[in-house]
Amino acid sequence: MTTEELKKLQLTKTVDARGTACPGPLLEAKKAIVTIKPGDILEILSADEGTKVDVPKWCTKQGHEYLGTIEESGYFKIYMKKK
Repeated sequence: MTTEELKKLQLTKTVDARGTACPGPLLEAKKAIVTIKPGDILEILSADEGTKVDVPKWCTKQGHEYLGTIEESGYFKIYMKKK
């Protein structure tokens, strides 16, 4: 998805994991994913570079859809859809 498309998504939940280092953001995403329904969108905020790699790999492994990442000043917004 393009950055503009990502910005227009209807988010179900946002996890702010900017204060944690890897694997903290991934663990927070794993906790949050069980609280939303299939088809819902999860946004993960992280300042850890490893999260940009870990979340897409985890999505593939678990069957969720990785939608994309937006780089902000000092952190990332990572978007995924629960399957």
